[in-house]
Amino acid sequence: MPGLNVQPEAALLEIVGLKKRFGATAALGGVHLAVRPGEVHALIGENGAGKSTLLNILAASLKPDAGSIVFRDTAYRPADPLQARRLGIAHIHQELSLCGHLSVAENIFLGAEPRLMGWLDRGAMNRRTQEILAAFPHPALTPKRRVGDLTIAARQIVEVCRALAQRSSLLLMDEPTSSLQRADVERLFQFIRQLRVRGVSVIYVSHFLEEVREIAGSFTVLRDGRSVLHGSLSQVSDGQLVSAMVGRPLRELFPARHSAQSPAQRPAPSSFGGSADDAGSVPTSAPTLADPEIALRVEELSAPPAVLHASFELRRGEVLGLAGLIGAGRTELLRALFGLDHPMSGTISVCGRALALQQGPKTRIAAGIGYLSEDRKGEGLTASLSVADNITLTNLAACSRSGWIDLELQRHLAEECARIVSVKAQTMDAPVRRLSGGNQQKVALARLLHQGCEIFLLDEPTRGVDVGSKAQIYELIASWASSGKAVLVVSSYLPELFGICHRLAVMRRGHLLPARSIAEWTPETVLQAAIGA
Repeated sequence: MPGLNVQPEAALLEIVGLKKRFGATAALGGVHLAVRPGEVHALIGENGAGKSTLLNILAASLKPDAGSIVFRDTAYRPADPLQARRLGIAHIHQELSLCGHLSVAENIFLGAEPRLMGWLDRGAMNRRTQEILAAFPHPALTPKRRVGDLTIAARQIVEVCRALAQRSSLLLMDEPTSSLQRADVERLFQFIRQLRVRGVSVIYVSHFLEEVREIAGSFTVLRDGRSVLHGSLSQVSDGQLVSAMVGRPLRELFPARHSAQSPAQRPAPSSFGGSADDAGSVPTSAPTLADPEIALRVEELSAPPAVLHASFELRRGEVLGLAGLIGAGRTELLRALFGLDHPMSGTISVCGRALALQQGPKTRIAAGIGYLSEDRKGEGLTASLSVADNITLTNLAACSRSGWIDLELQRHLAEECARIVSVKAQTMDAPVRRLSGGNQQKVALARLLHQGCEIFLLDEPTRGVDVGSKAQIYELIASWASSGKAVLVVSSYLPELFGICHRLAVMRRGHLLPARSIAEWTPETVLQAAIGA
């Protein structure tokens, strides 16, 4: 069987009838799963299916309500995550759980620091960290580097290294490659194969089915908190897996791509522009446009050190993709366009009207621009606030009366936007932190709808999102474009860019190369452009 060395001995981990409730919500309603020594077992399911809850129970972050867990032929009931790690189970979280103020070495050995005569042995800790990092060469990663100064991708590598440093017999990997480039993914897979030979097992969660097939041999599909399908990956098709995940056949992942409409075919502009004072409201009248086709024009934009030169045009009814290696400056370009970072030179024009480079997001929002951050946890959402608060946060004027928020109106408007993007939440008053990763992402997208955006800047819009939710997000992006809105998408997943974009541009070392029709690109030419071959 590819990717799996089947062994006859008893299961390393066996789960029977596991259940967990959060109030009225049944997160797990009966999970059965077995993992053998040296096995990579894929755990597959939509966001909200219970995958993260199951992993958190195994890592002792949560306590089950019912069911049994046997680990190494012994009933498994750890008191806390530290005891779970000492028993041999390490957890790599989907949402990074690092301490930003500590160094890379301090994060990797947090709770298991090497000591010498009762004192912290920093020399030994740094040496062991360097040995672990050698498997994942990255220019920004050094033992003494502060984690808070690292990119999302570099932090993901630190999270992986922390679990590997514990020399556990079972690794719980929850979307470990969500921010990694292909080269880093291959290094991780090579290390997993080495661990497998030594008898270390892995429960591997990923929404990329091609990735799952590459590294895992067996699988379990969860749907609505229950085990609905399990077996060998070599004996099932992707269609069968997806059908088991969503409970119905999924016709196509990517929607039909319509060509950009002419101005005569396209609906009248719903509104671009406005003053900074109107940032909280949805504009109601369209300005006179010099060229109604061009929504956003960027000329010779420079925001050192990440963005050195960028020029492009984004048209109404178009989805323009931005590809490139991590660190090429794609995220920084979107941040500069939205006013989070201030460019040094160049011009940004919305519908023929130049925007001041040094003004912030308030001006961009008033001009009809919306931004979706790749860092959903750190920047995209306010986890302690409710779903309704997060959806309406950038346009509170729409649900305010005489300076006071009309809570009933706010809830109604939030429900409308949440319905359009298919957010699964019991109430609009529920804290966002209680939602699954995919539903949190949909809340962030719903906010852009409520904001009244005409230009969407989307940075990794489907990172950490399940297959079913991805299809919904792709449909949403296609509907925005077909209604005459303009969409700029940054993605590290090439099939996504080829599936939804009309044109594609590649960013290399701070320089944005000219955009071309998607038909003129292949995955090979994109990679060649990204690395300068």
